[in-house]
Amino acid sequence: MVQTNIEVIDFCYENSLITVVANRNFAEMKLAGLNVGPFDEGNDYQVYYWIAKELQAAGIVHLREEDSLDSGKLYKAQWKEGIQTPGMISELSQNFYPKLRRYLTFAEAEAVQPEKIQEYHKVKALAKDITNSRLKKIIALSSASAQSEQILKKLTAEEKILYEQLGEIISTWKNQILQKQEK
Repeated sequence: MVQTNIEVIDFCYENSLITVVANRNFAEMKLAGLNVGPFDEGNDYQVYYWIAKELQAAGIVHLREEDSLDSGKLYKAQWKEGIQTPGMISELSQNFYPKLRRYLTFAEAEAVQPEKIQEYHKVKALAKDITNSRLKKIIALSSASAQSEQILKKLTAEEKILYEQLGEIISTWKNQILQKQEK
């Protein structure tokens, strides 16, 4: 099976270094052939995301604020996207979509009580709103003439892939429509 570009981006995110904060002292350990730790409570450490997940599940560390996503950050992203003038797109962190997918998975797993279910539905609606808003802008950008680097720098890796693919499809379509018929 061929991996999609989004799967490759996700794989890269899982294997990227992130900063964690130690919740408690913990001795060095070997994990999948890597030495991890030791950890001193309250100190910051750089570890691979996939290791951070395991350490967090064990209560040893927690992710730093900037390496996680929550409903407040989603509301802020939605607001920033909404105030952009037509033809403009706000900047998201390059890891926004991998973080979003993981946050939605986490929120869904937590949605066992009525208030958590309601929170999950709000978060999912926010995610859809952000995605749909940005999708509309990317479609418009890809069908227009060449864009400035300023605008393209604001796209995430996933969005750049979509922008380029749409640009190729639209360009091919325009050329076919405007092509002279041979008799």
